[in-house]
Amino acid sequence: MKRTLLTLSLTGISIFSASSIYASDVAATWTCVDKKQFQTTGTADKVRLTWESKTFELSRENSLPGSLRYKNTTSGHDLVVLGNKAMLFNIKTGTRLADFCQTAEMKTGKLPHLFAGTEPFTQN
Repeated sequence: MKRTLLTLSLTGISIFSASSIYASDVAATWTCVDKKQFQTTGTADKVRLTWESKTFELSRENSLPGSLRYKNTTSGHDLVVLGNKAMLFNIKTGTRLADFCQTAEMKTGKLPHLFAGTEPFTQN
């Protein structure tokens, strides 16, 4: 009985811990040309991308100055964020999934909440 309770407690804690990484993050909806959309949550180092009802974990990678790049090499998803837009690619299939994507904040000239204050986007 004690072992079962301990196992259930540890399972509950690990599930809560994993879900709390993103639970406090506000989802940003990105609207793209051709009426495509995706959502992101996360931090400057890890982004959770929801695309076509599927969720993918993307990790930040080195990128050219003036851009941020997030990849999931397993799924092939590659999110490139510039100052005024983002593009979503699938590097496995060599296709551009979404182009000229912006959040509501970006449409008003602000940075998306996930990227504000991160290099290379520092607001003066």
